[in-house]
Amino acid sequence: MRAAIYWAPKASDQLWALGSQWLGRDAAAGATLKQPDVPNIVELTSTARLYGFHCTLRSPMRLATSLDEFCATAEHIAQVSRSFTLPALEPRDFGGFLALGLTVPCPEIHALADLCVRESDRHRAPLAPAEAARRRAPGLSRRQEAMLRRWGYPYVMEEWFFHTTLTRRLNSVERDSVVPRVVRHFGDSMATPRMVEEICVFTQMGGDFLIAERFALG
Repeated sequence: MRAAIYWAPKASDQLWALGSQWLGRDAAAGATLKQPDVPNIVELTSTARLYGFHCTLRSPMRLATSLDEFCATAEHIAQVSRSFTLPALEPRDFGGFLALGLTVPCPEIHALADLCVRESDRHRAPLAPAEAARRRAPGLSRRQEAMLRRWGYPYVMEEWFFHTTLTRRLNSVERDSVVPRVVRHFGDSMATPRMVEEICVFTQMGGDFLIAERFALG
């Protein structure tokens, strides 16, 4: 089993429906969805589909404890955190990967991600050599390498950034083709600021990640 703490839009939020449709899978219901009419979209989204529509707060980890204990920690994090407004979103290129990113910084969600990393780390089993090699494959800065050794993932703390991954790494031609289709698909749902009022525990048991629990902030 692997478990993670993610932010995902509420089930009633149009962004959740549109994001799940884009990836072709609803991680709450475990249902396959018809994807929008975008050339090669099944292949473009195959890796992102595995994880479901989300923003990572605490990256997936193999558990050294139990899922119940991990969920208890996530619930505690939620209880000591206050809800806040997430700014509008926009399609952005993150090292070739297309994702929805923030239009302006949001210190509150960055602080929440930092808290999730610190509080949940005691549940993390040590990285296997193959896992560490996979994390290092893209090439890491000295600081990212230090984060990997300390927290089991390189993109945490000051290396963390908000993103909801939509595609694999694209070349420039693919990106120029896909971005307008993302804008049309997500439409006004990106421009609407929304309250962050929950965090989610996602779990993976040999297949796709699914939402195991949602915990209300505060």
